[in-house]
Amino acid sequence: MACLCCEDAAYIRRMNEQQKLPDQVIAGRVRVEDSWIRGEVWVTGESISAVFPGVDPSKTPGVSRLDVGDAFVLPGAIDSHVHSLSYGGEGVAAATRSAAAGGVTTVVEMPFDVPDPINTLDRLHAKQDMVANEAAVDVAILGTLAPDGGWREAEAMSAAGAVGYKVSLYLTDPHRFPRINDLELLNVMNAVKDAGGTLCIHAENNEIVHGLSDQQDPHDTDPRVHLRTRPPVSETLGVVVALEEAAYTGVRLHLCHLSLPRGAELVSWYKGQGTNASLETCPHYLTFSEDDMMKQRARLKINPPLRPKDAVEGLWNELRAGQIDIVSSDHAPWPLEMKTKKYILENASGVPGVETLPTLVLGQALQRDPSLSLFNAALDAITITPARRFGLSSRKGSLGVGKDADIMVFQPGDQAIDGSAQHSNAGWSPYDGLRPGGAVTHVFSRGTLIYSAADGLNVTLGRGEILTRDEVK
Repeated sequence: MACLCCEDAAYIRRMNEQQKLPDQVIAGRVRVEDSWIRGEVWVTGESISAVFPGVDPSKTPGVSRLDVGDAFVLPGAIDSHVHSLSYGGEGVAAATRSAAAGGVTTVVEMPFDVPDPINTLDRLHAKQDMVANEAAVDVAILGTLAPDGGWREAEAMSAAGAVGYKVSLYLTDPHRFPRINDLELLNVMNAVKDAGGTLCIHAENNEIVHGLSDQQDPHDTDPRVHLRTRPPVSETLGVVVALEEAAYTGVRLHLCHLSLPRGAELVSWYKGQGTNASLETCPHYLTFSEDDMMKQRARLKINPPLRPKDAVEGLWNELRAGQIDIVSSDHAPWPLEMKTKKYILENASGVPGVETLPTLVLGQALQRDPSLSLFNAALDAITITPARRFGLSSRKGSLGVGKDADIMVFQPGDQAIDGSAQHSNAGWSPYDGLRPGGAVTHVFSRGTLIYSAADGLNVTLGRGEILTRDEVK
């Protein structure tokens, strides 16, 4: 997060001396190191020109001002796990509009698209053209690498703008979402290391999940049958395989959507051994337990599945301790007809969530810990840490001078989430009726107000930029 430092103070003095004023000022609670005080964020053009404590309208006469009182003035969120095109009824336009309305000003877009995954240079270029025409917020694009030698595409795709890659250790679909076996994974990791970028992995053991799935009655209507096909060891074994191969190859590894505190403990141990690894969890694992499946049934069918209540508490403890790097939505915008079938295993896995990511994470952190220490950890997990991990931090992730003026205002309160009001084409939310502890009231993308609670969305499709990777270590 940005904090007041000598460089910021000197910058302000120079501006005053030269009588240069910002285009707009946003006043509210700003973060100075790990403390929160009333202050101002100055915006000039599309960039942040200063962040400093104290609110003094006399310094900026005639300048447009938004004073949000004691609400939090924060960097725009980065959702590092969004599936805009895994279902053809969503698309980049709907997903990024939904992001904009929730305070997410940067999306990292997954590669497992319908009808074809983004695993060649031509498909990457076609997706870049689509994003350029449709995106409401800024987008970084991941590619994927096909089995049987697809790793050879990594160099060209990285040079063309892919910020990283995602592969799966579990077979979902042989064409769109295939499995990479352990031997092929070594080639993938070496290729990504050489090409640059982050390798994201869906870590579930293929043999365990498919073997247990084959043992189930396909006509079982008990939602917990899904849990029986994916016991904790199916996830942690996948995590260990990915970490061992990453330790061997030196790739920049990111483990997606972990549901268990043990996964965080494993990653922490490997980091201590020098492995370049990070992990994410998701709001659904921080909010729901497996017991909630009895009420919402297949609406909460997710891979990996929901876990017992003690795992939910354990994940919050790991976040507080700094052992969870990132929280992402894993936005999967299936319509209700694909989530309400009688037989549980026939339903699609995943939930829509890009629009509710900041509200759920920040609000629940405040509810759990009014001292703001957990809030700070949660904020970092949806802003600066994903920016750094995906090579975007030269422009994104904090309110630093010279960075993009991506800003969200978060107001603590008792507002309920309205699933029917979400901007995703999914048309529903598993969090409908939940009161997470606050709401996003204003969103700026590169200095432009694109959402306010009072006036709704005001965003032009195609205004989003395609982001490329900084040089990262």
